[in-house]
Amino acid sequence: MKAYLGIDIGSISTKGVVIDEKNEIIAFSYLWTEGNPINAVKNVVRELQGQIPPQTQVMAVGTTGSARKLVGTVLGAQIVKNEITAHAVGTMSRVPGVRTILEIGGQDSKIILLRNGIVTDYAMNTICAAGTGSFLMSQAKRLGLAIEELGEMALQSENPTRIAARCTVFAESDLVHKAQIGHKKEDIVAGICNAVVSNYLNNVGKGKRISAPTVFQGGVSKNVGVVRAFEQTLGHEVHVDDFGHLMGCLGVAVLAKNSKQEKPFDFNIQDINFVTKGKECDICPNNCEIIYIYRNDELLDSWGNRCERG
Repeated sequence: MKAYLGIDIGSISTKGVVIDEKNEIIAFSYLWTEGNPINAVKNVVRELQGQIPPQTQVMAVGTTGSARKLVGTVLGAQIVKNEITAHAVGTMSRVPGVRTILEIGGQDSKIILLRNGIVTDYAMNTICAAGTGSFLMSQAKRLGLAIEELGEMALQSENPTRIAARCTVFAESDLVHKAQIGHKKEDIVAGICNAVVSNYLNNVGKGKRISAPTVFQGGVSKNVGVVRAFEQTLGHEVHVDDFGHLMGCLGVAVLAKNSKQEKPFDFNIQDINFVTKGKECDICPNNCEIIYIYRNDELLDSWGNRCERG
C-alpha cells in the first residue's frame, strides 16, 4: 500500500502523520521538540514506523513549520511548504466548506480566511507569545495545575474573572492580584481562557471577517474552556476536529501525495548523525548567517545567504 508522510515541526511540538491514498490518517505522532528538532523528528519517525500496517511503503514526504527547511533536508522531502498553505490544505481535506481557520499553537497563532477553497487572507502573530500555548502553560504552573486540567475547570465557572492578557507579564501580575483578593480558582482559569480569545481577536483577528464554518485548531484547541470562549464571543459554533492539532502535517502529507514526485522513503534514520553548524559570512557588510547541515560529515545543504557570493 502506498502512503505519504507529513511532518510539522514547531518551537514547542513536533507532529507527524502518515496518510493513505484517500488522505485518511493511518498513523500519527505528537512529541515535544525540546529545543532539538533533528532528535524530535527522529523520534516521531520511529513512532510512525511502529504504527503503519505491514507492506506499507511511504512514497513521498512533506514538511512544514518553523524548522521545515532543516527537517526537509534531513528527510529528503519532496515538498517544503509554509504553515498557511499546509493548514489550509489539511483543514479542507477534513472540512471541505471551511471559511475561517483559527489556529493557536505553542508560541504563535494565525488566522486563515478561505472562500471557495482558496486562501484570500491571513494574519500571524509571531512577535509576542501572550495568549498562546506557552502562555497557558505558564499560567497553569503558577496556579499549581496541569495544563490538561485548565479546560474542564474553566467550564465549572459561573463568573469568569476579568484578566488583562495583552502582555504575559501584565497577565501574570493581574492573575496573582485576583487570586490574592479572593477570586475562585475556576473563575480565574475561565478568565484566562476568555483573555486568550480576547487577545487573539484583538491582535491576530483584528479587522478580519470571521465567517462560519469556523474551525479551531492547534494545541490550544484541546482546551474546551477556550473553545467555549470563542463560541460565546463569535456567536456561532466553532468546530474542533479530533486531529485539529495535526492539520499542518496532514496538509503537507496531502501536498506530497499530490506532487506525484514519488520515491521510497527509508525510515532507518536513527543511526545517521545529522549536525548543523552556523557561520557568519564576512565577504560583505551584510554578514549573513549561513547554516550548514551535515550527514555523517557530508555536507547536505546550506542556506541563509542573501547574495550569490555567500
